[in-house]
Amino acid sequence: MGKIIAIANQKGGVGKTTTSINLSASLGVLEKKTLLIDADPQGNSTSGFGLDLENPKGDLYTCITSYLEALGNPNAHIIKPQNVIIPTSIPNLSILPANINLVGAELEFINFDERESILKNILSPLKAEYDYILIDCSPSLGLITVNALVAADSVIIPVQTEFFALEGLGKLINTIKIIQSRLNPSLTVEGILMTMYNGQLRLCNQVVAEVRKHFHNTVFDTIIHRNTKLSEAPSFGKPIILYDEESKGTINYINLAQEIIKKNNGNDIQIGTK
Repeated sequence: MGKIIAIANQKGGVGKTTTSINLSASLGVLEKKTLLIDADPQGNSTSGFGLDLENPKGDLYTCITSYLEALGNPNAHIIKPQNVIIPTSIPNLSILPANINLVGAELEFINFDERESILKNILSPLKAEYDYILIDCSPSLGLITVNALVAADSVIIPVQTEFFALEGLGKLINTIKIIQSRLNPSLTVEGILMTMYNGQLRLCNQVVAEVRKHFHNTVFDTIIHRNTKLSEAPSFGKPIILYDEESKGTINYINLAQEIIKKNNGNDIQIGTK
């Protein structure tokens, strides 16, 4: 049975989609069967693999609307996620795409009971088919993100190493506690991931030290360094491991994937330097 991990932070620009793309690619390279779900209407995880945002077979929004239609009409045709999943250029990695249409999903949810669990119901059958399912959440705490957290077994929280990091992190932790108490008691924090780190800046080191002081072992050992190649790769429709396999960004995300595998009872040993 696979594990569903949401990658979430209501604060934009913290490396959430970069992490979704490159962590999923690294897990695939490490021979873990992985599915990336793009749950952000911007569709950046989809385009980050060079895929067309207008998938003729459908997308996450198509799956949601057909599922909701079937709730009211048992004879309605259901478009299952398996029908719209696209293979990527990375072995063992597929993606369930999204585009701007997903903005309308929250309006579709409003009139349904247990609307926070709709995504969970759609994705549950996929758990048996993958080792890891990653959900790239939008930079908000709207109903789609809540659905992702209800569907997930755990959540990775990317945090930029900058002054306001702890403020945004505190708000998200509070949201996670509310979801744990009301909607998904089994939800855990997979880890807090420090991103956009520059070891030459005293502020970055202070932020990392402060986050580790407050959250201890919840913080990943791996830190994602600020790296030009990581910023360039999406414009070429490639994860960093295909764009520059020797870059620090590649080493960081391979290490993160190894750390997650080990945490989830794998036996892999990290490579490279943190």
